[in-house]
Amino acid sequence: MRTIFWDYDTSSVALIEQSLLPDEFKVIKCSTIEELADAIKRLAVRGAPALEAAGAYGIALAAHQIDCRDVEELKNFLRKAAKFLSSTRPTAVNLFYGIDRVLNAALKGKTVEEIKNIALSEAEKIADEDVVRNKLIGSFGAKLLEDGDTVLTYCNTGRLATVDWGTALGVVRSAIKEGKEIKVIACETRPLNQGSRLTTWELMQDGIDVTLITDSMAGIVMQRHMVDKVIVGADRIVRDAVFNKIGTYMVAILAKEHGIPFFVAAPKTTFDWSRNMDDVTIEERNRDELIYCHIKCKKSLIAPKDVKVFNPAFDATPLKYVTALITDKGVIFPPYEENVPKTLKF
Repeated sequence: MRTIFWDYDTSSVALIEQSLLPDEFKVIKCSTIEELADAIKRLAVRGAPALEAAGAYGIALAAHQIDCRDVEELKNFLRKAAKFLSSTRPTAVNLFYGIDRVLNAALKGKTVEEIKNIALSEAEKIADEDVVRNKLIGSFGAKLLEDGDTVLTYCNTGRLATVDWGTALGVVRSAIKEGKEIKVIACETRPLNQGSRLTTWELMQDGIDVTLITDSMAGIVMQRHMVDKVIVGADRIVRDAVFNKIGTYMVAILAKEHGIPFFVAAPKTTFDWSRNMDDVTIEERNRDELIYCHIKCKKSLIAPKDVKVFNPAFDATPLKYVTALITDKGVIFPPYEENVPKTLKF
């Protein structure tokens, strides 16, 4: 099933509640933009491509949420909803793309009913396009993997991070579908453990060979020649860096030191090519993620309660550490300044 979709029976946004995995598989429904915003903030839905769909569905949800007959009133409500949803996660550019695309399409509607129909239709297109893009990324990226390769990955870049199939894990899935034997080493990805909770769960669901390690073990598995390739996803790619889950930069440096190819898999919509590293705001998250063993229950401290905390959600990996960018338009090799605009038609 898809990670996020529109529930036509209830006119709501349905999504897999990822904060409960792997303990419990549950689909929740958001019937207001406030509920959807909360789901985005607490990472019930996460991953750049999935957030693109969430933003898109969010505008459709807003259009169906308000009960009005005045076209301008509805349009003003959608503009406010777009601003509200955009404030939930500052780093992942796909969220803004999904919101803006559906908003701009909906604002062209002439009647209340037409606006609602346009918003939902455009959101569904974005969700469908994401699946197609991920399959293309997988197809292009699979050519970079050899039969018998072991791939180290970081955070979660599978179907849970997208509408379906995945980006970096989509490459693994596509290679396996082609008949190649591929194994995966998944870093746990502290502090929220998207690698251990989500990546291992979905790979095991698919019967894909996966081994879990702590983030601090990435160096030793490379040193012992247990890794052939590294593939990660991205939340934003600018002219000089890739923004991805905190810890990615560390893994990239380790891969460079050990002569291991480091690939980044992401769709065109993740590229923000008009900006540089210093232009991007990195989200800082709640200190509780570091000092408690479980954010929801807060039953056990794993650090002194009053300790100072620095908790950025992402880091920036300079493009000099990236062997190639795997996109839905093809694989892009350096020099990126020249080849990214040429391939992606910027």
